[in-house]
Amino acid sequence: MATTTVIFDAYGTLFDVAAPAREAASAPGGEALAEVWEDLARLWRDKQLDYTWLRAAAGRHADFRTVTEESLDWTLASLGLEEPGLRATLLGLYDRLAAFPEVPDVLAALKARGLATGILSNGTPQMLASAVEAAGIGGHLDAVLSAEDAGIYKPAAAVYALVGRHFGCAPVEVLFVSSNGWDAAAASGYGFTSVWVNRAGAPRERLWAAPEHELTDLTPLPEIA
Repeated sequence: MATTTVIFDAYGTLFDVAAPAREAASAPGGEALAEVWEDLARLWRDKQLDYTWLRAAAGRHADFRTVTEESLDWTLASLGLEEPGLRATLLGLYDRLAAFPEVPDVLAALKARGLATGILSNGTPQMLASAVEAAGIGGHLDAVLSAEDAGIYKPAAAVYALVGRHFGCAPVEVLFVSSNGWDAAAASGYGFTSVWVNRAGAPRERLWAAPEHELTDLTPLPEIA
């Protein structure tokens, strides 16, 4: 069955999650952060994902804004960063994440082919709306779906099921795109055709399923769809 719907993860796939740390480090007064901003970006993201999985496993759901704040607090403490206002600055920047350069053209190309497009993310509706608006890509998206509607985080099947519920499509009609290897693998196991955008050149995850395609960025995606 042909692809009718292309669904994207948000953070790390469409939006650059390292941007807040990088921007804060380059701003006036960011000298202390400049030495460790890459560590901060990596630890913040890793802990953010850890907390989603731990909360899902324990049945202790909290929304992604809370998880994002808690993981940032842990990261700042682990790096000994206590500069006044840094936490608020980083969280504010996270609300208006930059999109990767190729994103607008790729989305436009998919829409030009008559495909439905959307986001499926752990982010809250408010966080996602803010990022989409800041990146100026709302006109290229038919839906922005949040795991909050399932009450659990990816890779739970209930989250992937939100796509079919909204678009009325079968899993085999969906091309799912994520920069997270575990997410792309789990989506493939759910029944989507998945694309792993391996921006970091990481090895494949050893999980119960594997993505059908692997790219280094989104540029070739319209040829796959």
